[in-house]
Amino acid sequence: MSGATMRAPGRAHDLFGLAAFVALCFGVSALGALVTAHSVTTWYPTLNMPAFNPPDWVFGPVWTLLYLMIALAGWRVWRVRGLVCAHPEMAFYALQLILNVAWSLIFFGAHSIGFALAEILLLLTVIAINVVMFWRVDRVAGWLLVPYAVWVSFASALNFALWRLN
Repeated sequence: MSGATMRAPGRAHDLFGLAAFVALCFGVSALGALVTAHSVTTWYPTLNMPAFNPPDWVFGPVWTLLYLMIALAGWRVWRVRGLVCAHPEMAFYALQLILNVAWSLIFFGAHSIGFALAEILLLLTVIAINVVMFWRVDRVAGWLLVPYAVWVSFASALNFALWRLN
């Protein structure tokens, strides 16, 4: 933690908060999956793929771990600052979750690879800002978002390659 001390509101309160952040993040995941499910078996396989495209089975475990880390990061900042005092940090946290779902809607729902590329670059920017903001409140929370930023960087390169090839 960077100069902040964690509040001690009680174990039940903390566990409820953790459960809420996990539910939020996996709810975002479920929304994305609803949009993605059909296109992954119909439209997506028809695209010309770059050589570095990972096998389909990689995405599920990676995203599961990332959403858990995103939830833990948000929970840690909430434990330190609460929702009101962490307003700017939580605003960017919410924005990156919204942009995360929006990318699925644009790419897999609308099949708009170019627009999805522009959107994912915005998402990556917001994640980077969120990393810095969280790191200033709780360094572990900031570091928990770094793998997410790395994966979205990779996804951006994949999105760019798909746009060029298709």
